[in-house]
Amino acid sequence: MSRRQYRPPPRVGHGPPDDTGCTILHVDMDAFYASASLIAHPELVGTPVIIGGGNRGVVLSATYEARAFGVTSAMPMGRARRLCPQATVLPPEHELYSRISSAVMATFADITPFVEPLSSDEAFLDVAGAVRLMGSPATIAQRIRDTVADEQGITCSVGVASTKFVAKLASGLAKPDGLLVIPADEVVTFVQQLPVGALWGVGDKTEEALSRLGLRTVADIAHTPRQTLIRALGEATGSHLHDLAWGRDPRSVEPVRRERSIGNERTFDHDVDDPDVVHRTLLALSDKVASRLRSAGLVGRTVSIKVRFADFTTISRSRSLRDATDVSRDIAALARELYDALGLQRARVRLVGVRVEQLSEASSTPVQVALDEPEHGWRDADRAVDRASARFGAGSVRPASLISDRGRRERPPTAGR
Repeated sequence: MSRRQYRPPPRVGHGPPDDTGCTILHVDMDAFYASASLIAHPELVGTPVIIGGGNRGVVLSATYEARAFGVTSAMPMGRARRLCPQATVLPPEHELYSRISSAVMATFADITPFVEPLSSDEAFLDVAGAVRLMGSPATIAQRIRDTVADEQGITCSVGVASTKFVAKLASGLAKPDGLLVIPADEVVTFVQQLPVGALWGVGDKTEEALSRLGLRTVADIAHTPRQTLIRALGEATGSHLHDLAWGRDPRSVEPVRRERSIGNERTFDHDVDDPDVVHRTLLALSDKVASRLRSAGLVGRTVSIKVRFADFTTISRSRSLRDATDVSRDIAALARELYDALGLQRARVRLVGVRVEQLSEASSTPVQVALDEPEHGWRDADRAVDRASARFGAGSVRPASLISDRGRRERPPTAGR
């Protein structure tokens, strides 16, 4: 049974739930990519919408109306279209998502320095230090919801609890566009009513193992001896699940986890065997990656490419630059070198990707200028493109070799991290 069919037990008495000591918040944007894309398409609000592209790509996101038909993230687009043929399909807008994500994270940082991003659209916050100035944890949670809605035009759901585990459960149950407080003295009752699949660390195989033991609810796990769980699941998993079943989660919020890499991929609608098409695609992907690096204030030293062939065989190659960069030209040149070094002869390519790794803050990394580079060189040109894109829209300024490709691009790139 789905965890969304569960709700906290009925409360006794009246008034709001007691959020004393519930200083951990989990904030999760509702259908983030889909909601952000709908800002420019208000006529589609309330209808099934899928964010993705091409019949051979995957679903990046879907509105709740599309999810009602069984459409889920990472599902092949072909299957999603069959499940919900009436859905409107919109291409991803990664620059928009990055811009909104940065603004949302800035909102969190205005409240507390203890922010632990889990992805571009969710984070844990520890608001213990903000309570005295901003009010109770529930008040702060509502302030976040109001700010995100007013400033970004999207909604988020917030779970408020005394631990990270319970706060994340609560935000999931509050979706969409809700706020749920789990009082500290109700944690055990709340957790133990849930199915075993609600616990962190319980995937399909672990759930099958628990089912063989006759354990179907968290209460069943809680009342099973720890050693029995350890014998069946191993020391780490058995102890972990037993602790969670009693609401115990000692982990603290770890502020700002640095991105380890930034990348983009493109799946072709049809297998490609023309090196010129692959070269142009690598250029477009490199341009996207470099733009995202600059937007995040990062530079990277290692460039890698991924190539997937028609038979789904996938290979990757990487090489490090002498100096970290966020310049589109540098990334594209190395990506092309890596591809050409493969020596492929009319190989049928299904997907290519470009990724930059070994990231660091641009402000703390010295910029090396090549001897033959003019005073105002490629880096300045890239920033001029960024300004034009911000004013006139993504893709308004593009490399000349891509202009003729505009009308026949197979699908927009999809971001990966």
